[in-house]
Amino acid sequence: MNVVLPKPGAYIIAVSGGVDSRALLDILYKDSQNNSNWKLIVAHLDHGMRSDSADDRKFVQAITKQYDLLFEYHTIALGVGASEARARAERYTYLNRLQKKYDAQAVITAHHQDDVLETAIINLLRGSGRKGLSALSSQPKLLRPLLGVTKQELLDYAGQHGLNWREDSTNQDDSYLRNYVRHNILPRFDIQARRQFLEIIQNMKALNTSLDDLLNEQLQLQDNTGTITRTWFNNLPHAVAKETLASWLRLHKLANFDAQTLERLVVNAKAARTGQQFPVVNNYTMKVNKNYLALEPAER
Repeated sequence: MNVVLPKPGAYIIAVSGGVDSRALLDILYKDSQNNSNWKLIVAHLDHGMRSDSADDRKFVQAITKQYDLLFEYHTIALGVGASEARARAERYTYLNRLQKKYDAQAVITAHHQDDVLETAIINLLRGSGRKGLSALSSQPKLLRPLLGVTKQELLDYAGQHGLNWREDSTNQDDSYLRNYVRHNILPRFDIQARRQFLEIIQNMKALNTSLDDLLNEQLQLQDNTGTITRTWFNNLPHAVAKETLASWLRLHKLANFDAQTLERLVVNAKAARTGQQFPVVNNYTMKVNKNYLALEPAER
């Protein structure tokens, strides 16, 4: 399998109990036995979205005990029908908290090649723009060593090594967009189609890097550090203005905006009167001054 193993160190391993994370844990554990510099902390979040979710925690805890690893878990009560986005946000908040608690190098998740394709399709359907096509990747503090591994390869690995795992009953519910894509769209891709789509994603990732570098360079040339010259911005074509504003927000660590927020901010930036302020995200506002745009903490 094409597994990109991280260098030895301390890591938070996100384990739900499903076959993907179960296989990942086994792979990392076996590799760690060859080097004493590994410290693996297994983390499990019970979202409280299913009546049997506590059984998942007990299962992961038992497996962790067999491996003689540290185990951390947390329970919240999102309730039945909570959105995937809310569950994901809660999960990463918890994992990042553990990463800081243990001073770990990174969090490791079991996202694999099928997840890359599913995420790209979902983001295309949602109109997420150029970033959405290549959204799922490894980052310095969030490692995804299985991105080159297919779901089938993980199932084969689990079978060959006698691993057991838990099946999440909500994975069969096609009312969730990801499940619909997984069950009805991705299976229509043959090997050649998968390969071509993955190549498109890789090419888009390289293009995004180049565009981001160019946009950030332009933002650094603005008259006032951390602001955008309004005359310059107003003369940008609408699509370019959206990309520029998106890069500006990301530079200020405000990355969790959606397409509607971005559209609203661009229109307001170009049309608003001097002195007006507009909400962005994370309790920040965009202030429209006569000559420039600025980001400021919202007044409480």
